[in-house]
Amino acid sequence: MIVVHATVPVESESREEAVEAAVSVAEESRKEDGVVGYNVTVDAEDENLLRFFEQYEDEAAFGEHASSEHFAEFVSKLPGFLDGEPTLTRFEVSEASEISM
Repeated sequence: MIVVHATVPVESESREEAVEAAVSVAEESRKEDGVVGYNVTVDAEDENLLRFFEQYEDEAAFGEHASSEHFAEFVSKLPGFLDGEPTLTRFEVSEASEISM
């Protein structure tokens, strides 16, 4: 499984537009074959920081997402609301299990 964590800092004036674009790309991405999970959140400590948590079955699914029309549309909108550089971290996971609390 491939897991991606991305952070996207957005300008406060463009926050609403950024959140709408992020929700849209998340909704469309969850419909893709091979997407295990795709969530976007607003950081609890910084309302102008979006966090993406993405899970893909394999490299092929990740590649399909990266070349999808809805992802390209989201990327094209980024310059209009960014306030800094996004960060992306990719994890290759061989095993995952739930933790009891």
